[in-house]
Amino acid sequence: MSGQTPTAGWLEGREHVLPVRVYYEDTDFTGVVYHANYLRFFERGRSDFFRLSGIRHADLLAAAEPMAFSVIHITLDFRRAARIDDALLVRTTYDAVRGARLFVSQRITRGDDVIATAQVQAVCIDLSGRVKRPPREMVTALSPLFGAAP
Repeated sequence: MSGQTPTAGWLEGREHVLPVRVYYEDTDFTGVVYHANYLRFFERGRSDFFRLSGIRHADLLAAAEPMAFSVIHITLDFRRAARIDDALLVRTTYDAVRGARLFVSQRITRGDDVIATAQVQAVCIDLSGRVKRPPREMVTALSPLFGAAP
């Protein structure tokens, strides 16, 4: 399997799409995805959107002024149950950056069905936990993909 790497998904317009398969470990005893695992799926979508845009968390941590991200607000809306073996798509858009805040819209779909949606606010922080503006290069890389301000 040399030369193969995991997919970071793809872009459809300004929306990042990440395929996710539901495994046994993601479910409760009934075979339905445990509610907290949707947070993991959404996190993967946000991280792989960055990765596909050339922004890597490891590089941000290794920078001269290391930084990371912290979710400060998330609103989830569960619409339908996802089940073991379902093929899901995590759809992520970065809507805006205002100061240190990143505004993100996400949804998980199975075919035409919307399974869950999320509205996320994250902030950039230094390693001491202080809020800081994201690096200019990051904002420049993401700006063509921003939508209307939330």
